[in-house]
Amino acid sequence: MTNAEGGGRMTELAKHKQIELDLLKKLKDGTYPPQTLIPREVDLMAHYQVSRPTVRQAIQSLVEQGWLEKRKRRGTMVKSKKIAQAFTQVIEGYNDEMQSKGLKPQTKVLLFQAETATAEVAEQLELAVSAPVYKLVRLRYANQQPIVLLTSYLPSTVLVDPATVDFSQVSLYATLKQAGLGVTRVRRRLDVLTADETTADLLNVATGAPLFYFHTQGLTVADVPVEYSIAKYRGDVNTFVMDLKRED
Repeated sequence: MTNAEGGGRMTELAKHKQIELDLLKKLKDGTYPPQTLIPREVDLMAHYQVSRPTVRQAIQSLVEQGWLEKRKRRGTMVKSKKIAQAFTQVIEGYNDEMQSKGLKPQTKVLLFQAETATAEVAEQLELAVSAPVYKLVRLRYANQQPIVLLTSYLPSTVLVDPATVDFSQVSLYATLKQAGLGVTRVRRRLDVLTADETTADLLNVATGAPLFYFHTQGLTVADVPVEYSIAKYRGDVNTFVMDLKRED
Protein backbone atom coordinates (compact mmCIF):
# COMPACT_ATOMS: atom_id res chain seq x y z
CA MET A 1 0.00 0.00 0.00
CA THR A 2 1.45 3.39 -0.93
CA ASN A 3 1.26 6.40 1.36
CA ALA A 4 -1.15 8.02 -1.08
CA GLU A 5 -3.43 5.01 -0.96
CA GLY A 6 -3.22 4.83 2.83
CA GLY A 7 -3.89 8.56 3.18
CA GLY A 8 -6.89 8.32 0.87
CA ARG A 9 -8.43 5.50 2.88
CA MET A 10 -7.86 7.30 6.17
CA THR A 11 -9.52 10.42 4.75
CA GLU A 12 -12.51 8.32 3.65
CA LEU A 13 -12.74 6.69 7.09
CA ALA A 14 -12.55 10.08 8.80
CA LYS A 15 -15.31 11.40 6.54
CA HIS A 16 -17.55 8.44 7.34
CA LYS A 17 -17.08 9.13 11.05
CA GLN A 18 -17.75 12.84 10.59
CA ILE A 19 -21.04 12.05 8.84
CA GLU A 20 -21.99 9.56 11.53
CA LEU A 21 -21.40 12.15 14.26
CA ASP A 22 -23.30 14.85 12.39
CA LEU A 23 -26.28 12.54 11.83
CA LEU A 24 -26.16 11.50 15.50
CA LYS A 25 -26.29 15.14 16.56
CA LYS A 26 -29.38 15.66 14.40
CA LEU A 27 -31.01 12.57 15.86
CA LYS A 28 -30.41 13.81 19.40
CA ASP A 29 -31.56 17.40 18.82
CA GLY A 30 -34.74 16.37 17.02
CA THR A 31 -33.78 17.52 13.54
CA TYR A 32 -34.79 14.00 12.51
CA PRO A 33 -37.63 13.08 14.94
CA PRO A 34 -38.48 9.49 15.93
CA GLN A 35 -40.56 7.51 13.44
CA THR A 36 -39.56 9.73 10.52
CA LEU A 37 -37.29 8.92 7.60
CA ILE A 38 -33.86 10.47 7.33
CA PRO A 39 -32.89 11.89 3.89
CA ARG A 40 -32.27 9.40 1.09
CA GLU A 41 -28.74 8.16 0.48
CA VAL A 42 -28.49 10.14 -2.75
CA ASP A 43 -29.48 13.33 -0.89
CA LEU A 44 -26.93 12.67 1.85
CA MET A 45 -24.28 12.03 -0.80
CA ALA A 46 -24.99 15.43 -2.33
CA HIS A 47 -25.14 17.18 1.04
CA TYR A 48 -21.85 15.77 2.36
CA GLN A 49 -20.17 15.52 -1.07
CA VAL A 50 -19.14 11.90 -0.57
CA SER A 51 -19.64 8.51 -2.21
CA ARG A 52 -22.52 6.12 -1.52
CA PRO A 53 -20.32 3.59 0.37
CA THR A 54 -19.24 6.35 2.76
CA VAL A 55 -22.85 7.34 3.48
CA ARG A 56 -23.82 3.70 3.91
CA GLN A 57 -21.02 3.14 6.43
CA ALA A 58 -22.21 6.06 8.53
CA ILE A 59 -25.84 4.90 8.41
CA GLN A 60 -24.97 1.28 9.17
CA SER A 61 -23.02 2.31 12.25
CA LEU A 62 -26.08 4.17 13.58
CA VAL A 63 -28.28 1.18 12.75
CA GLU A 64 -25.98 -1.07 14.79
CA GLN A 65 -26.09 1.42 17.69
CA GLY A 66 -29.90 1.30 17.67
CA TRP A 67 -30.55 4.84 16.44
CA LEU A 68 -31.80 3.97 12.96
CA GLU A 69 -33.74 1.14 11.35
CA LYS A 70 -33.77 0.21 7.67
CA ARG A 71 -37.27 -0.33 6.32
CA LYS A 72 -37.75 -2.32 3.13
CA ARG A 73 -39.08 -0.17 0.27
CA ARG A 74 -39.37 2.84 2.60
CA GLY A 75 -35.90 4.02 3.57
CA THR A 76 -34.11 4.50 6.89
CA MET A 77 -36.26 5.43 9.88
CA VAL A 78 -35.34 7.03 13.19
CA LYS A 79 -36.06 4.62 16.03
CA SER A 80 -37.82 5.72 19.21
CA LYS A 81 -36.39 5.38 22.67
CA LYS A 82 -37.95 2.46 24.51
CA ILE A 83 -40.76 3.00 26.99
CA ALA A 84 -40.25 1.15 30.25
CA GLN A 85 -43.54 -0.61 31.02
CA ALA A 86 -44.17 -1.42 34.67
CA PHE A 87 -47.52 -3.18 34.30
CA THR A 88 -45.81 -6.51 34.94
CA GLN A 89 -45.58 -5.39 38.57
CA VAL A 90 -48.73 -3.35 39.19
CA ILE A 91 -52.32 -3.14 37.97
CA GLU A 92 -52.46 0.35 36.53
CA GLY A 93 -54.46 2.00 33.77
CA TYR A 94 -52.61 2.69 30.52
CA ASN A 95 -53.30 6.43 30.63
CA ASP A 96 -52.03 6.75 34.19
CA GLU A 97 -48.84 4.85 33.39
CA MET A 98 -48.08 6.88 30.25
CA GLN A 99 -48.80 10.20 31.97
CA SER A 100 -46.51 9.22 34.85
CA LYS A 101 -43.73 8.92 32.27
CA GLY A 102 -44.48 12.34 30.76
CA LEU A 103 -46.04 10.83 27.64
CA LYS A 104 -49.36 11.78 26.06
CA PRO A 105 -51.66 8.74 25.82
CA GLN A 106 -54.35 8.22 23.22
CA THR A 107 -56.69 5.31 22.48
CA LYS A 108 -58.53 4.45 19.27
CA VAL A 109 -61.34 1.89 19.39
CA LEU A 110 -61.08 -0.27 16.28
CA LEU A 111 -63.87 -2.69 17.17
CA PHE A 112 -66.46 -3.14 19.92
CA GLN A 113 -69.11 -5.77 19.32
CA ALA A 114 -70.94 -8.78 20.73
CA GLU A 115 -69.56 -12.19 19.80
CA THR A 116 -69.64 -15.79 20.97
CA ALA A 117 -66.76 -17.16 23.01
CA THR A 118 -64.16 -19.33 21.33
CA ALA A 119 -62.74 -22.27 23.26
CA GLU A 120 -59.75 -20.15 24.38
CA VAL A 121 -61.88 -17.19 25.51
CA ALA A 122 -64.40 -19.47 27.22
CA GLU A 123 -61.64 -21.19 29.19
CA GLN A 124 -60.12 -17.88 30.34
CA LEU A 125 -63.48 -16.37 31.34
CA GLU A 126 -64.81 -19.64 32.76
CA LEU A 127 -67.78 -19.64 30.39
CA ALA A 128 -69.36 -22.21 28.11
CA VAL A 129 -68.06 -22.32 24.55
CA SER A 130 -70.20 -20.00 22.36
CA ALA A 131 -71.42 -18.03 25.40
CA PRO A 132 -72.07 -14.34 24.59
CA VAL A 133 -69.11 -12.01 25.17
CA TYR A 134 -68.02 -8.53 24.16
CA LYS A 135 -64.92 -8.10 22.02
CA LEU A 136 -63.07 -4.79 22.33
CA VAL A 137 -60.10 -3.97 20.08
CA ARG A 138 -58.08 -0.86 20.87
CA LEU A 139 -54.94 0.71 19.40
CA ARG A 140 -53.06 2.64 22.03
CA TYR A 141 -50.59 5.46 21.45
CA ALA A 142 -47.92 7.39 23.34
CA ASN A 143 -47.03 10.81 21.94
CA GLN A 144 -48.98 9.97 18.74
CA GLN A 145 -46.96 6.81 18.19
CA PRO A 146 -48.77 3.43 18.15
CA ILE A 147 -47.49 1.30 21.04
CA VAL A 148 -49.81 -1.65 21.58
CA LEU A 149 -52.69 -3.43 19.86
CA LEU A 150 -55.03 -4.69 22.57
CA THR A 151 -57.91 -7.15 22.14
CA SER A 152 -60.10 -7.68 25.22
CA TYR A 153 -62.97 -10.08 25.85
CA LEU A 154 -65.60 -9.50 28.55
CA PRO A 155 -68.55 -11.61 29.72
CA SER A 156 -71.75 -10.07 28.36
CA THR A 157 -73.07 -9.67 31.90
CA VAL A 158 -70.44 -7.14 33.04
CA LEU A 159 -71.76 -4.19 31.01
CA VAL A 160 -75.34 -3.10 31.62
CA ASP A 161 -75.51 -0.64 28.70
CA PRO A 162 -72.37 -1.00 26.53
CA ALA A 163 -73.63 1.53 23.98
CA THR A 164 -73.07 4.33 26.50
CA VAL A 165 -69.38 3.50 27.12
CA ASP A 166 -66.72 5.25 25.01
CA PHE A 167 -63.58 3.20 25.53
CA SER A 168 -61.48 5.72 23.62
CA GLN A 169 -61.95 8.00 26.63
CA VAL A 170 -62.85 5.65 29.50
CA SER A 171 -60.66 3.01 31.14
CA LEU A 172 -61.88 -0.57 30.94
CA TYR A 173 -60.73 -1.27 34.51
CA ALA A 174 -62.46 1.87 35.78
CA THR A 175 -65.66 0.78 34.03
CA LEU A 176 -65.49 -2.66 35.61
CA LYS A 177 -64.85 -1.10 39.02
CA GLN A 178 -67.94 1.11 38.68
CA ALA A 179 -69.93 -2.04 37.91
CA GLY A 180 -68.72 -3.59 41.18
CA LEU A 181 -66.36 -5.94 39.32
CA GLY A 182 -63.01 -4.25 39.85
CA VAL A 183 -59.93 -6.20 38.81
CA THR A 184 -57.76 -6.80 41.86
CA ARG A 185 -55.51 -9.57 40.52
CA VAL A 186 -54.22 -10.59 37.13
CA ARG A 187 -52.48 -13.57 35.58
CA ARG A 188 -50.17 -12.74 32.70
CA ARG A 189 -48.25 -14.89 30.25
CA LEU A 190 -45.61 -13.51 27.91
CA ASP A 191 -44.78 -14.89 24.48
CA VAL A 192 -42.76 -13.38 21.66
CA LEU A 193 -44.00 -13.45 18.08
CA THR A 194 -43.54 -11.57 14.82
CA ALA A 195 -45.93 -9.05 13.30
CA ASP A 196 -48.23 -10.19 10.54
CA GLU A 197 -49.10 -7.75 7.75
CA THR A 198 -52.22 -6.32 9.44
CA THR A 199 -50.59 -5.86 12.87
CA ALA A 200 -47.46 -4.39 11.28
CA ASP A 201 -49.57 -1.81 9.46
CA LEU A 202 -51.45 -0.79 12.61
CA LEU A 203 -48.33 -0.57 14.78
CA ASN A 204 -46.22 1.05 12.06
CA VAL A 205 -43.53 -1.64 12.07
CA ALA A 206 -42.14 -3.92 9.41
CA THR A 207 -43.86 -7.23 8.72
CA GLY A 208 -41.99 -9.83 10.74
CA ALA A 209 -40.88 -7.33 13.41
CA PRO A 210 -40.70 -8.79 16.95
CA LEU A 211 -43.66 -8.21 19.28
CA PHE A 212 -44.21 -8.85 22.97
CA TYR A 213 -47.38 -10.91 23.20
CA PHE A 214 -49.13 -10.75 26.58
CA HIS A 215 -52.16 -12.80 27.60
CA THR A 216 -53.93 -11.32 30.64
CA GLN A 217 -56.72 -12.76 32.75
CA GLY A 218 -58.27 -10.16 35.06
CA LEU A 219 -59.94 -11.39 38.25
CA THR A 220 -62.08 -9.75 40.93
CA VAL A 221 -61.45 -9.96 44.66
CA ALA A 222 -63.63 -13.09 44.61
CA ASP A 223 -61.39 -14.59 41.88
CA VAL A 224 -64.09 -14.25 39.24
CA PRO A 225 -62.56 -13.69 35.75
CA VAL A 226 -64.08 -10.59 34.14
CA GLU A 227 -61.50 -9.87 31.43
CA TYR A 228 -59.28 -11.76 29.04
CA SER A 229 -56.94 -9.61 26.96
CA ILE A 230 -54.33 -10.21 24.30
CA ALA A 231 -51.82 -7.38 23.92
CA LYS A 232 -49.28 -7.05 21.12
CA TYR A 233 -46.56 -4.60 22.14
CA ARG A 234 -43.97 -3.29 19.71
CA GLY A 235 -40.60 -4.79 20.51
CA ASP A 236 -38.65 -1.77 19.27
CA VAL A 237 -40.14 0.84 21.61
CA ASN A 238 -41.18 -1.13 24.69
CA THR A 239 -39.20 -2.70 27.48
CA PHE A 240 -40.67 -4.38 30.56
CA VAL A 241 -39.48 -3.81 34.12
CA MET A 242 -39.66 -6.60 36.68
CA ASP A 243 -38.68 -6.03 40.31
CA LEU A 244 -38.13 -9.38 42.03
CA LYS A 245 -37.39 -10.00 45.70
CA ARG A 246 -35.82 -13.06 47.21
CA GLU A 247 -37.72 -14.62 50.07
CA ASP A 248 -35.72 -16.49 52.71
